[in-house]
Amino acid sequence: MADIRLITFDLDNTLWDVDKVIVRAETKMREWMHKHAPASLNYYSNDYLLEIRQRVVEDNPSKRFDLSFMRLAILGEVMSLSGMNKKEAEQTAQRAFDVFFEARNQVKFFSGALEMLSEIKDRYLIYALTNGNADIEKTGLDVYMDGAISAADVSASKPNPEMFKEVLKRTRLYPENAVHIGDNLVDDIEGASNAGFYSIWVNLKAEKISKDGPKPNHVVTRLSEISTLLESSATAF
Repeated sequence: MADIRLITFDLDNTLWDVDKVIVRAETKMREWMHKHAPASLNYYSNDYLLEIRQRVVEDNPSKRFDLSFMRLAILGEVMSLSGMNKKEAEQTAQRAFDVFFEARNQVKFFSGALEMLSEIKDRYLIYALTNGNADIEKTGLDVYMDGAISAADVSASKPNPEMFKEVLKRTRLYPENAVHIGDNLVDDIEGASNAGFYSIWVNLKAEKISKDGPKPNHVVTRLSEISTLLESSATAF
């Protein structure tokens, strides 16, 4: 058996349904904007947002993986277009972002997620590796995890290996000591494989693996299966 000491988790769509979370957060933010900055909604639309985002990326290329920065900067541009001066635009954008971010971290965990994390938290080092901007403290995951690394932290998103390299650097471990767990066959499974990590694919939707697609070491269809899989003497990575 491999000497597994580190477990890394993707977050969005692995531990919760991110689409529902983002829709709710966007709704909360738009409601706030409607009440406190109604004119800004004229520019917070598809007619303007693509162009604004492109401009923000062009002006801040090193920040394109930082979703929080991007959203805040886009909101700032939207507020400016609605007629606010720079200071007012920045302050209002921050307040709108705060509303979004609070709701963005109000997640509904998939069945078995927290129980599984509770079962393994004292046996391994556990880190989140996320392309998104969920906060492990705000979501309550800091009780189970030793840390988190986002695309913003390494200026690269999975499947780029930088996130995987960074967690090994922080934990002073080697790829053969690590298992990455996630739902995305490219970002998580291919990314883990390219970094030398073992992998477990969280396949909650009964999807099929294509003949030429990334191949995980193991597959689970329920999060509750992960603890048993990790501890089973029959598990070979």
